[in-house]
Amino acid sequence: MANQKPLKNGLLGLCALGSIVCANAANTTFNYPSSGIVAVKDNTNIGEAYKTNRPPQAERLFRSEAVESEIARVKKMLKNPKLAWMFENCFPNTLDTTVRHRKSDGKDDTIVYTGDIHAMWLRDSGAQVWPYVQLANKDGKLKDMLAGVIRRQFKCIIIDPYANAFLDPYDPNPDHQWQSDLTDMKPELHERKWEIDSLCYPIRLAYHYWKTTGDASIFDEYWMQAIEAILRTFKEQQRKDSLGPYKFQRETPKASDTVVNDGWGNPVKPVGLICSTFRPSDDASVFQFLIPSNFFAVSSLKKAAEILTAVNKQSVLAQECTALANEVKDALDKYATFDHPKYGKIYAFEVDGYGSRIFMDDANVPSLLAMPYLGDVDVNDAIYQNTRKFVWSEDNPYFFKGTAGEGIGGPHVSHVSLNMIWPMSIMMKAFTSQDDQEVKACVKMLMDTDAGTGFMHESFYKDDANKFTRAWFAWQNTLFGELILKLVNEGKLDLLNSIN
Repeated sequence: MANQKPLKNGLLGLCALGSIVCANAANTTFNYPSSGIVAVKDNTNIGEAYKTNRPPQAERLFRSEAVESEIARVKKMLKNPKLAWMFENCFPNTLDTTVRHRKSDGKDDTIVYTGDIHAMWLRDSGAQVWPYVQLANKDGKLKDMLAGVIRRQFKCIIIDPYANAFLDPYDPNPDHQWQSDLTDMKPELHERKWEIDSLCYPIRLAYHYWKTTGDASIFDEYWMQAIEAILRTFKEQQRKDSLGPYKFQRETPKASDTVVNDGWGNPVKPVGLICSTFRPSDDASVFQFLIPSNFFAVSSLKKAAEILTAVNKQSVLAQECTALANEVKDALDKYATFDHPKYGKIYAFEVDGYGSRIFMDDANVPSLLAMPYLGDVDVNDAIYQNTRKFVWSEDNPYFFKGTAGEGIGGPHVSHVSLNMIWPMSIMMKAFTSQDDQEVKACVKMLMDTDAGTGFMHESFYKDDANKFTRAWFAWQNTLFGELILKLVNEGKLDLLNSIN
């Protein structure tokens, strides 16, 4: 089934393709069923003081004094000992366990693993380090590391703008398990699934870093090559004149891991939207105009235009970005919304331009639920609010509700996708909420579904949070820390301290 290997955050687990199964090794009993779900029986005496589950200091991959100070500050303010413990475990998890910061040609170069999979996803890495940007001006070492992530992402895009995940060039044992995929694989790639958001997250991170620090040095020749590749790829995937150069197939028993029609996907009508052959979950799209990802493309192109104008003085390229953003936005206005018989006008999840559409949401970000979190729509947008009600209901086929919790999942988790809730969806509900009691309920649910580990997981079973997938998923961990820090900084400390 799988090889057992030690994991970098004090965890020990079984690693299996597609569904990495791991569990905290301290004071726990494990059962590893063939489904790939981890079943945990927690033997910890909850009455004991919470002891950190971070790796020993000598084993942490990156240390930031600013992050450590923030952890100490927030822990002192939080009265709920479990919440303080979870924040301490989760917020630095990306730094502790996944960051490889180096110098390359005299410049910062940072690889960020996703966690238990030793590869760098453009999406995950951009999201994992995002909450640290706000502290960059307090810590030069942290700032350099972040600049290295951005520069590495630009280099990855130059290697192949259609790839979603890349290998660490310094890894002596790279994971080449997908080299047999029927697509234009390169030795630098871990996986080559075309997803719009893979090109959006690097722009989002670079823009945020620039606006926060004022450091424009990241917008060098690598940036110029990357943005030109992004523009070219987005236009190719509008499929106005041809299917474009990208196709993908995989020999697999899992339907969502490969692409129909000889790797080209279901047909689309060229209406100005951009095809995303895969979703942010790494599952194949059904109808390739993925709506939340197209919204993400619009906001990202606008950010790129601002950078090109202000920093690079490239007005022609900036105008090209703006024109494409406007074209996609106009197409979204025409094709993304539909009248639902119960919720009124809402956003579809996927469309094809011919009139076909899918009404659902997936937990992975970008999602319909998360669009205000990414800054793609206003949280008060009436269509978004209707959509939000729909996706957080049993009318969404991937919304699950049980005795352990409720939330959105998706078809991604191998063998066990149905009835598995992603904590990420609960976090996105909190990030986009304007109701303090709703936020409180979300945080409480996240605390109650950690299976006693002090960490977030990829997903948990709706009726038993002790059954979960992926105990070492750094994006979810750091995102939880981001949420708690945001609430503290926005004056919601009393709300957090009222949680029992």
